[in-house]
Amino acid sequence: MSAELRITLAGAERVVAAGTTAGEALEADGRTVIAARVNGEPRDLAHPLAEGDAVEPIEISSEAGRAIVRHSTAHVMAQAVQELFPEAKLGIGPPVENGFYYDFDVKDAFHPDDLKRIEKRMREIVKQGQLFSRRPVSDEDARAELAAEPYKLELIGLKGASAAESEEHASVEVGAGELTIYDNLDPKSGELCWKDLCRGPHVPSTRSIPAFKLMRSGGAYWRGSEKNPQLQRIYGTAWESRDKQDEYLELLAEAEKRDHRKLGVELDLFSFPPELGSGLPIFHPKGGIIRKEMEDYMRRRQAEAGYEFVNTPHITKSSLFETSGHLPWYADDMFPAFELEGIEYRVKPMNCPMHNLIFRARGRSYRELPLRLCEFGSVYRYEKSGVVHGLTRVRGMTQDDAHIYTTREQMADEIQSLLRFVLSVLSDFGLSDFYLELSTRDDSDKFIGEPAEWEEATEALRQVATESGLHLADDPGGAAFYGPKISVQAKDAIGRTWQLSTIQLDLNQPKRFGLEYQAADGSRQTPVMIHRALFGSVERFLGVLTEHYAGAFPPWLSPVQAVGIPIAEAHVPYLQDVAKRLRAAGVRVEVDAADDRMQKKIRNAQKAKVPFMLLAGDDDIANGAVSFRYRNGEQKNGVPVDQAIAEIVDAVERRIQV
Repeated sequence: MSAELRITLAGAERVVAAGTTAGEALEADGRTVIAARVNGEPRDLAHPLAEGDAVEPIEISSEAGRAIVRHSTAHVMAQAVQELFPEAKLGIGPPVENGFYYDFDVKDAFHPDDLKRIEKRMREIVKQGQLFSRRPVSDEDARAELAAEPYKLELIGLKGASAAESEEHASVEVGAGELTIYDNLDPKSGELCWKDLCRGPHVPSTRSIPAFKLMRSGGAYWRGSEKNPQLQRIYGTAWESRDKQDEYLELLAEAEKRDHRKLGVELDLFSFPPELGSGLPIFHPKGGIIRKEMEDYMRRRQAEAGYEFVNTPHITKSSLFETSGHLPWYADDMFPAFELEGIEYRVKPMNCPMHNLIFRARGRSYRELPLRLCEFGSVYRYEKSGVVHGLTRVRGMTQDDAHIYTTREQMADEIQSLLRFVLSVLSDFGLSDFYLELSTRDDSDKFIGEPAEWEEATEALRQVATESGLHLADDPGGAAFYGPKISVQAKDAIGRTWQLSTIQLDLNQPKRFGLEYQAADGSRQTPVMIHRALFGSVERFLGVLTEHYAGAFPPWLSPVQAVGIPIAEAHVPYLQDVAKRLRAAGVRVEVDAADDRMQKKIRNAQKAKVPFMLLAGDDDIANGAVSFRYRNGEQKNGVPVDQAIAEIVDAVERRIQV
């Protein structure tokens, strides 16, 4: 056996001694560099190198490094739980965005005091510096070692199962090929402290975990199915430094202030009455004003862009979704069918099949294409109770849906024009920091149609996305069953990313519905279908906007755009005359004629986040003026009424924020 190995280290060839580990080759300290990428695969620093290996560092501050730290912290948490609650059975514990979780089968739900005890024990384990040690095991040995862990035994049985058969993050625990167990070892004695079934990699020791915090606990069904037992899930966060963790916790605090569910109540916009059921919001008059402004704006923009408005019913025969192809793949997300006159019906979860029927209702010519159909269509989806969340994840929603039918020759230009339209609209709503995500098919059997057509559609979207100049991220396997899609990812005011508009290219549904148009040469051709949801849904988009603006909507969207505040009761008639002029100019205005003192009226208007306050006293009346106050507290005194009205109207018409 050779005593030397040739490896590639960060792009340069090197000779190292046989038996050298990835960590030794990288001279890693376990603090900055906490793992390695060997031949493109993440590995522990203790991974022994082989001839020809290419080795690169994984730094703790990288996305891959953070994921490893978070997964390692999940193991530390699971160890602490089983030490404090010996009866706890282990589920899974993956890293997720900004943190990690672990599921446990315990008799009683965890309480906040339990989380404090668990976190305290975790800090002791981290300080101890236990070593993460990987060892391969056979299926038989794994079952013997983990005989007391029924959920781990189930995962062993799923080894090599398809993603459709296993829970999304089960691959963190097992995967195709050999099984591995990670032992947590005492750094002094080498004795076993704890162990878990896991693919890894992990940080070298618990001391390589710089900062973590447990956040909350809640119920979660095993492997995401309501048919399985409900486990207790503990969520935490972990970072490469305390400063980074503090930044994240400050972001969470700001996000909590902006929570649209809280602001919806405070601003009297919408509510979620339990009498209606989960995920079914109702909009109050002020929320209704915002919705109307959003919809009126979209109606105008779509009319200008050549869209034609249609309307379709809320229910349909189930067979419509068999034709479209939705029923085999989407049934779990639909509300249950009901029978009427011996025929099975469903409430609709999407509008596209009905728009296909409109296209098919009469003969079509190439001269009509592109044909752009749009609708504010109410749809209903059975979201699981665990994922329903305010307005951003509902069961009843209104989609600003559009379906465009084009020739193949028009396809690329139409997608390009559509993307420009989408970005323009989002900018008018104050969202301007974007990137794009391209969702494509994978090897799953859920995708219908010919591979060649998928490739054609995918490349058409990729080309348009690339030419936009925006960053493009890939999302393999994220396509709809009928075609690939571009989704616009937008950052809000505090840097969070939201998936908003989608553009989907569909070469399959037109064929399933037998859609045709007469081409210029007299032949019958099948159109291309483009699905477009700009808001996604009115409800979700309003939830995003509420948080983006922290409830302080720009004047054009504000339910009340101005409020008149009299210094004394005698000044009310003057402000009512000013309000009359504002209403004539299209401004939504109120006059606060209550018995409260002026300072309280100002506080009330600021709390309601009204953009403009017009104050008036004796001097203002004498000079035909108002004191002009903004919701940020700034004030201009002695502003002529005409000037005040002009400023408000200008802010509304130009959609600027104040």
